[in-house]
Amino acid sequence: MSDPMKSDSRTNAAEYTVSEISGALKRTVEDVFGHVRVRGEISGYRGPHSSGHAYFALKDDRARLDAVVWKGTMSRLKFLPEEGMEVIATGRLTTYPGKSNYQIVIDSIEPAGAGALMALLEERKRRLAAEGLFDPSRKRKLPFMPRVIGVVTSPTGAVIRDIIHRIADRFPLTIIVWPVRVQGETTGAEVSAAIAGFNRLAPGGPIPRPDVLIVARGGGSLEDLWGFNDEAVARAAAASAIPLISAVGHETDWTLIDFVADIRAPTPTGAAELAVPVKAEMESRIANLSARLQGAVVRLSDHNRQALRAASRALPSADQLLALPRRRFDEAASRLGRALTANTEKKRARYRGLRLSPSLLTRRVTDARRRTDRASDRLPNVFLALVRLRRSRFDRDAARVSPVALIRRKRMLAETVSALGRRADQAADLALERAGSRLAQAWRLADTLSYHSVLARGFAVVKDAEGAIVKRAASVSTGDVLDIEFADGKVMAVAGSAAARPKLALRDKSGGGQGSLF
Repeated sequence: MSDPMKSDSRTNAAEYTVSEISGALKRTVEDVFGHVRVRGEISGYRGPHSSGHAYFALKDDRARLDAVVWKGTMSRLKFLPEEGMEVIATGRLTTYPGKSNYQIVIDSIEPAGAGALMALLEERKRRLAAEGLFDPSRKRKLPFMPRVIGVVTSPTGAVIRDIIHRIADRFPLTIIVWPVRVQGETTGAEVSAAIAGFNRLAPGGPIPRPDVLIVARGGGSLEDLWGFNDEAVARAAAASAIPLISAVGHETDWTLIDFVADIRAPTPTGAAELAVPVKAEMESRIANLSARLQGAVVRLSDHNRQALRAASRALPSADQLLALPRRRFDEAASRLGRALTANTEKKRARYRGLRLSPSLLTRRVTDARRRTDRASDRLPNVFLALVRLRRSRFDRDAARVSPVALIRRKRMLAETVSALGRRADQAADLALERAGSRLAQAWRLADTLSYHSVLARGFAVVKDAEGAIVKRAASVSTGDVLDIEFADGKVMAVAGSAAARPKLALRDKSGGGQGSLF
């Protein structure tokens, strides 16, 4: 009898290994779904792996599909994957035998319509606005008259030609073009690098540093302008130290750089008009202002001249202003001579009243010396009398005091006497010093007033026989004996006639002879 279990295990089905089944499934999936387009939302995206590959998943509301983008494909993508972005991925399905699952190997990826791009753009705008990059307070004013303008655009398009022609028509200046691609997957990186490159130029270097930057591109669809919605471009524009004008697309086209730039121009041509003024208009305005200035100066001069004339008519003439002071001056001048004469006479009378003479001064000095001598002679007697008086008082009081008090009183009296003695000496010295000072002053005054100083200058004193001073020649008669005193001595002379012109023989008085006139 046969084993029923053995008979049940026998079948006509072919037997496969796990590897064979996995390989067969892989070939079947790849043959049937060799090239597919899958629409879904990106989930689990964390950026490229360290190897350069990117792993994530595409999902909808009911299923999930693993996806991979190889390193070589990542560099060619027009749009980089972002978390939550709805995309249409083109690639091929394949399986991964190691985990018994399937996945799509993506060759290209694009947003799933304008709605997805707008949603992504709005999310970027919200994030950058939260960081303050759109804040109007951080936007700067353009320089009124730049010297160098930097343009970031394609060097082969019509945009750069329009900008150059417009600037040349308005105000010719230096234009530096940084060539970039304005469409494609590398647009964002090239534009941000161009903005940063212009800012790295050193002032005064071989390449002049621009005063204004213009980032320009012609119009296009949202996909064509998507490179200017790159976050790197917006951050580079926000970090630019050079004022930046955004001129991307037409007036109705808006990109992220428009919100970050200092000024948004509706068109590239409009950006050129915002960057530079019109030279002809400036020249016309300057000429107009110059003409107005000249006219204002002329009118001001006329106004000031009229005001001066009106003021001059109201003011009195110079003769009228000086009439009263001139009269006062004339009166003072007429009184001045009389006043000087009167003052001189008054001083002369006062001087005569003093009666100063050498004999008077000598007498006063002698009197002062005599009083000083008497005071010096009396000082010891006064001191001795004072000592005797003190001693007598001490003797009277000695009987009424105790021995201790007596000793104390004697000590105090001795100190007092000693102090009085010192004071008497000091007083005597001071009195002598003061008397000597007054005597010296009197001598100096006598020397000053003495006529001997006048004789030393070459003058002489003439006296008659009675010793009276001869003041006038008319008082001298022929034959009068005259006593003539010089600074070094005296001589006798006899007056003669001036018509006869006698020879005068003089002999010193000390010789005992008498001069005569022949």
